[in-house]
Amino acid sequence: QVQLVESGGGLVQAGDSLRLSCVASGRTFSSLNMGWFRQAPGKEREFVTAISRSGRNTYYADSVKGRFTISRDNAKNTVHLQMNSLKPEDTALYYCAADLRSAVSGSRYPTSYSYWGQGTQVTVSS
Repeated sequence: QVQLVESGGGLVQAGDSLRLSCVASGRTFSSLNMGWFRQAPGKEREFVTAISRSGRNTYYADSVKGRFTISRDNAKNTVHLQMNSLKPEDTALYYCAADLRSAVSGSRYPTSYSYWGQGTQVTVSS
């Protein structure tokens, strides 16, 4: 079993930055394809970014490209989401997701991922 715990969310102003972290346990971290998703009230859960096992491949939703950066530190069993130039539209509950299957690498579909964290709230005021 894989357990994921997100942290780093908060309330910030438009244009500010936040750095989210997701710590995994219960499985060798380097075996996991990782992703970040977000869900705003009344909206479907949407893809934000993903990273391959090695970290050599990254994927981004068009809405965050150029502003967000995903990275992973396999030695610390942690994936990060650096969020810059935050906009009110980025306000959402941000979830960390993981899966062992190679086919899931870079997947933009929430249903692809087997393991999920509880989420961390990001609120961006204008």
